[in-house]
Amino acid sequence: MSSKAEHKSLSAGPLVGLDVDRIRADFPIFEQPINGHRLIYLDSGATSQKPRAVIHALMNYYRKTNANIHRGLHTLAERATNQYEWTRTHTARFIGGVDAREVVFTSSATESINLVSYTWGEEHVGEGDEIVVTEMEHHANMVPWFMLAKRKKAVLKRIPITVCGHLDLSDIDNIITDRTKIVAVTHMSNVLGTINPVADLAAKAHEKGALMLVDGAQAVPHMPVNLLELDADFYAFSSHKMLGPTGVGVLWGKRELLEEMPPFNFGGEMIREVRFDRITWNDIPHKFEAGTPNIADVIAFDAALSYLDQLGIDNVRRHEMELTQYAIERLSEIKGLEIQGPQDTAGRGGCISFTDPNIHPHDISTFLNSKGIAIRAGHHCAQPLMRTLGKVATARASLYIYNDHADIDALHDALVEMRKYFGV
Repeated sequence: MSSKAEHKSLSAGPLVGLDVDRIRADFPIFEQPINGHRLIYLDSGATSQKPRAVIHALMNYYRKTNANIHRGLHTLAERATNQYEWTRTHTARFIGGVDAREVVFTSSATESINLVSYTWGEEHVGEGDEIVVTEMEHHANMVPWFMLAKRKKAVLKRIPITVCGHLDLSDIDNIITDRTKIVAVTHMSNVLGTINPVADLAAKAHEKGALMLVDGAQAVPHMPVNLLELDADFYAFSSHKMLGPTGVGVLWGKRELLEEMPPFNFGGEMIREVRFDRITWNDIPHKFEAGTPNIADVIAFDAALSYLDQLGIDNVRRHEMELTQYAIERLSEIKGLEIQGPQDTAGRGGCISFTDPNIHPHDISTFLNSKGIAIRAGHHCAQPLMRTLGKVATARASLYIYNDHADIDALHDALVEMRKYFGV
């Protein structure tokens, strides 16, 4: 079957909910068995699988377009530039119709957050100032602020969590204060699945004269995100968790902030004029994109956005809410299994972390792998949260568009079999 026909198979008609069998057929990785079993991929919180449309877009770039962007006047360079910049426009539309000039391409959500820390943070955070994070942050939204606070002799404060896995905002007026410079919060926890009230926190930060940065790596792939409504000041996410290639991150920032911030890297493209006695910077977003960018993967990211557009991000969210509810119910049937995070699927996403008091999460993952089931095990780059939960590690099943009830049933049955195997 040709790639055109395969792409048409998805968009042949409007989808009511998600037809998982039809979607799964678009992902070639599911054609292979794992350890003699059908592959059941429950690790999309780490990275998602890629549909043929994305793989073909990547190959087609190298076959038909390969050239550097922005500086060339020949046909291939102009074609590459147009495709690269179209992805920027598409990304801006996908996150609520923001100004495309406010979309900066980086290598990852991690680099996006570090960019803000090393530019805006270096300029505006001083001794005695406060930086606020939460207890559920990924290290990517914790370590840059820890290091900034250390360099600047600032104070790193945290918003605690409740026993149900929500943020505890009961003392928020004593946490976000007039000394606070920036509040950095995950939109959706990669461990608990908790969806945080980032719009409310942004309003509270602004009330105190602080800025708001949101780590949206787990949110943008799974739910509608409108940055115009959230009113955060910075928002970071990654391509590879939303069907796109690895090596592409996005930083969105309010235009006036990006224009005021100094560059992060220095070299070609990010300059307007270079002399031995002075240098002037390029306009945003190019000021922050020094050197030859990851052209091919950015262009292929556009195919991922188109795929999600066809599905409808509202449909993706409804599908995952229903499937997450089913997964929580099925896993709760297993006596002794402890599920972390909120139980109400309206306030959480499809990252489901769990532990067995008698079996280490690494052993859980290894056993499941023998059945063709891929999950994540460990601290999930969230060691402070693990200490709060009183856990060394957890097992985590994270859901996406190519998962269905049969996958959850297989996970349930394998966990039951595992407990028998270990004599639990």
